[in-house]
Amino acid sequence: MRVHICAVGRLRAGPERALIDDYLMRFDRTGRALGLGPVSVHEVEDKKGGGMAAEAVLLERAIPAGALLAVMDERGRTMSSPDFAGMLARWRDAGRQDVAFVIGGADGIAPDLRDAADQSISFGAMVWPHMLVRVMLSEQLYRAASILAGAPYHRV
Repeated sequence: MRVHICAVGRLRAGPERALIDDYLMRFDRTGRALGLGPVSVHEVEDKKGGGMAAEAVLLERAIPAGALLAVMDERGRTMSSPDFAGMLARWRDAGRQDVAFVIGGADGIAPDLRDAADQSISFGAMVWPHMLVRVMLSEQLYRAASILAGAPYHRV
């Protein structure tokens, strides 16, 4: 199952980029044998300042046709790392070829795009900067693959 991270904003070189690159490389290595990956990152940027609606149009273009749509949103479902891993495994086992995790910009995700999602996921009640959400999602993807592989990375 191919994984797509569709996000508003361009991530520049720096500590966040280094963390994301590291976790996604680990996910690709671990997930490949499990039928997970590769990961593609699709960055969009609304240079005209059209807000959430304009960002939603750009994000919709970045989402592969037929992909399961999972939005990262503070109103979404919170879950444990093993639950997240199980969700990925169920999607893979159901024959999903693509899953797109969508991360909005500073104002979040437009309501229409959020409402169209198959799954809404939250990293807790706090609001996180969208660049840190990319880091956290990348780490959780790697953690999920490690859990499914039975590797010792995840400890209870």
